[in-house]
Amino acid sequence: MNEDKLRSNESTQSNTNPAPMRRVKKKRFRKLPFIILICIIILAIIIGYSVHGYNSGIKYAKDHGKTLKHHKFNGAVKNDGKITVMVLGADKEQGGISRTDSIMIAQYDYIHKKMKMMSVMRDIYADIPGNGQHKINSAYSIGGPELLRQTLKKNLGIDPEYYAILDFTGFEKMIDELEPNGVPIDVEKDMSKNIGVSLKKGHHTLNGKELLGYARFRHDEEGDFGRVRRQQQVMQALKQELASIDTLPKLPRVAGILRGYLNTNMPDSALIQSGLNFGIRGDKNVDSVTLPVKGTYQDIQTPMDGSALEIDKAKNKEEVKRFLEE
Repeated sequence: MNEDKLRSNESTQSNTNPAPMRRVKKKRFRKLPFIILICIIILAIIIGYSVHGYNSGIKYAKDHGKTLKHHKFNGAVKNDGKITVMVLGADKEQGGISRTDSIMIAQYDYIHKKMKMMSVMRDIYADIPGNGQHKINSAYSIGGPELLRQTLKKNLGIDPEYYAILDFTGFEKMIDELEPNGVPIDVEKDMSKNIGVSLKKGHHTLNGKELLGYARFRHDEEGDFGRVRRQQQVMQALKQELASIDTLPKLPRVAGILRGYLNTNMPDSALIQSGLNFGIRGDKNVDSVTLPVKGTYQDIQTPMDGSALEIDKAKNKEEVKRFLEE
């Protein structure tokens, strides 16, 4: 009799114990739609904020009279998991002619999440297809980005898929939007000649116009070598600013301003994919190299272009291949 009661009690306990667990599961299940709804609302707010900021940046560029003139460009898209872009900093057109003050090749590797940057010295004495020998930046003034692409391919073995031209006004506006109080830079010497601003040696926070002047200065014994080095210094400083949490809310509008001033044949989808991939997942260290590489050039005097750099093309082509493919 006692054994029957004991078995009956055990059976009753086993039947009643699961009830609290079922109630907990039901409560969690009821909360799940609410959590999903909150996540959707937050995501919608972020997307809406980003789209509004991006569009306001583009509108800003249009309101300030910026119109983009697209160029012919025959770079072949390779579909190799990498994107290679010829990035140019250009003066405003004067008499239909614009000069490029800086030539860089940017490559982003989607597979390994790595960014690489090559700075090309504008004083390289190059064979410009159909136009004889001149400094390499002359190719842009003569035939735009397509002739410069052909010149880079012939002399250095570089064949970019896309071009992107940012005029100096756009650079200034982008910096002032990103950091209204200025970007911290160690100015290495007093500078003022032909850069539109006066800079003093020491640690300063530079606004867009001042930072551009610092990056463009070349009137010292280093010439174009010093300018390329300072351009890379500015790129590193901007990378630090972009990695800061404080700048995150500004990025959509900054991206819009950049896009509004950026003359490029890259589709917006590629721009957004590359930017997000690098910003969220990419290695923030940017590998860089300057062409020509050390020990592969000499100073020369040319009949039409004055002082220039005569380079060992074979050795520089080897360096380009190694850098971009490793």
